Amino acid sequence: MIVDGKAIAEDVYATLEKRREGLSHAPKLGIVVCGYDSVIESFVRIKSRAATRLSVGIIREDIDANANTEAVIDAIRKLSVEVDGIIVQLPLGKEIDTNAALSTIPDDKDVDAISTATGEHHVDAPVARAIEEILTVSGVPVSGKKVAIVGAGRLVGLPTAQLLKRLGAHVSKITLEEGSLKELMDADIVISGVGEPGLIKPEHIKDGTVLIDAGTSEHSGKVVGDCDPACAAKCSVFTPVPGGVGPVSVAMIFKNLFDLTEKQSVKKSIF
Repeated sequence: MIVDGKAIAEDVYATLEKRREGLSHAPKLGIVVCGYDSVIESFVRIKSRAATRLSVGIIREDIDANANTEAVIDAIRKLSVEVDGIIVQLPLGKEIDTNAALSTIPDDKDVDAISTATGEHHVDAPVARAIEEILTVSGVPVSGKKVAIVGAGRLVGLPTAQLLKRLGAHVSKITLEEGSLKELMDADIVISGVGEPGLIKPEHIKDGTVLIDAGTSEHSGKVVGDCDPACAAKCSVFTPVPGGVGPVSVAMIFKNLFDLTEKQSVKKSIF
């Protein structure tokens, strides 16, 4: 089965549109962008279109490409008093201490669940939630399954591993420093978020594998995933790039924003 991420995202948006009517105020999403990058600008445009659809306000803070860490921290702190959720578009400039900047995001406004301040997040990372949604909609049970995650990045690998472990999966991680693609042959579910075009090929997986491709990169002017499209023929479930995990992840950004907005409203009503 080839997953239609756009269709799944549409169902999420339909639910969010109903939730939006019940929120106490119009949510605002803050986005910090450092320098100019065509790929990042594309991501921001996609998020902005979704925000318009859901009547969510966008406040953007642009930082010079040569800015220092303090400039990013200042932008985050400024947004913290103006918005209900904050996204810091990665990567940041070479001179910026990314961990220091991300640790400035308040936990209750951390839409990407990426802050390093406390390690305790109020929501799960959007990509991890998107993968969970795709598996659920596709009728794929997680508990007790062998899951191999390729890559241990802060946006895909790490949060997805944490979420699936909570759901009862037996998770192994494969990185440049640890493990081998040969291990994928033993996995029921394979998730990749490396950003390496065509890394996973049909010979790396067994028949009937659930293959979730959450890696994106540019190759010959096209957006491609980590998995060779030929893998689809061996898979019981396969997510294409583009059109698979990506659209659902964007929808989950706004699901997280609504969750955080509601939690903040409850907190304010108590105090």
